[in-house]
Amino acid sequence: MGSSMEEKVVAVIMVGGPTKGTRFRPLSLNIPKPLFPIAGQPMVHHPISACKRIPNLAQVYLVGFYEEREFALYVSSISNELKVPVRYLREDKPHGSAGGLYHFRNLIMEDSPSHIFLLNCDVCCSFPLPEMLEAHRAYGGIGTLLVIKVSPESASQFGELVADPVTNELLHYTEKPETFVSDRINCGVYVFTPDIFTAIRDVSSQRKDTATLRRVSSFEALQPATRIPADFVRLDQDILSPLAGKKQLYTYETMDFWEQIKSPGMSLRCSGLYLSQFRLTCPQVLASGDGTKSAIVIGDVYIHPSAKVHPTAKIGPNVSISANARVGPGVRLISCIILDDVEIMENAVVTNAIVGWKSSIGRWSRVQACFSLLLAEGVYNSKLGVTILGDSVAVEDEVVVTSSIVLPNKTLNISVQDEIIL
Repeated sequence: MGSSMEEKVVAVIMVGGPTKGTRFRPLSLNIPKPLFPIAGQPMVHHPISACKRIPNLAQVYLVGFYEEREFALYVSSISNELKVPVRYLREDKPHGSAGGLYHFRNLIMEDSPSHIFLLNCDVCCSFPLPEMLEAHRAYGGIGTLLVIKVSPESASQFGELVADPVTNELLHYTEKPETFVSDRINCGVYVFTPDIFTAIRDVSSQRKDTATLRRVSSFEALQPATRIPADFVRLDQDILSPLAGKKQLYTYETMDFWEQIKSPGMSLRCSGLYLSQFRLTCPQVLASGDGTKSAIVIGDVYIHPSAKVHPTAKIGPNVSISANARVGPGVRLISCIILDDVEIMENAVVTNAIVGWKSSIGRWSRVQACFSLLLAEGVYNSKLGVTILGDSVAVEDEVVVTSSIVLPNKTLNISVQDEIIL
């Protein structure tokens, strides 16, 4: 047991690139999706801070194909803040989730780690990484996947899997099947031994050999080049599916929350999940107030120290207010993300919405989701019932914006519903 305590661990977080964040527009027009604030912190901050709890963590690598300058300031500040060495590695082209890991294998193995965590940036969960590592060591395989039980109706949207109920060995894996396979899905969080690099190399070598054999066929030579490049390796289809049932991969099931952050609506739901987790893990970051000297705060709310909130405002539940925001008298905020430098004037209401940087909302105005989509106060349909204001949008006095998306630099002087304002 003592020797395992000396073993170093590294973590790799896949952050994607600008072509991958299209569903996150208009919010990703201003900032890379991994740096969009959720519960007051950049999206990628949550998995990075979870990595800090891994024993003997040597390094955290962020792998993606954003420009390095877009991450330089954040990587420097997060390394200093969490006292964890973080480094951004830019892919020259997309290599796939496993191919990106393999592309930087020499850097990743610099510290001779015994284990490598691989996390997707757009996953929202409690990240039980130390518990996963302990289970993985007991299993003795080359990899362990974090899994969760979901409803049979939603399972087909993800990678479904079958595991041995006694040993937790991964027996079968299929990505987004057309027919129901299992209500256990892949959470996009893994821990591997360095043997994973051999498995990825074998896939690449097999592809190269297949390509060489095909070239000898004159018929194949006439066909359009639609084959997957040898160095593009997908973790799910190319690694998990073939290795399932071979006593090499195992599962660790989480009983906590889990979501994917694919759309702005999901970021609002995930902000609420992280705020709820803060109540248990770091309650000091949450705001409080009873309306005497500060605003009334209901439920889980984050307010940046530089934000100014009038004592007569009422905030929460599930509200995140970013730097230098100004919230005026009588304002009501429910289930919303208020970004930097936003001004919300007196008696305005914002509910089930994301208000973009430097935007302003006039007196007695409402920015809201359609009430037919609301299930209860603070609960909403994450795909439909969210209004989004892009950067520098001005909503004038006594205007109602309902279930709409407004692109940057627009001024609204009339009410709109179910509109995309270009």
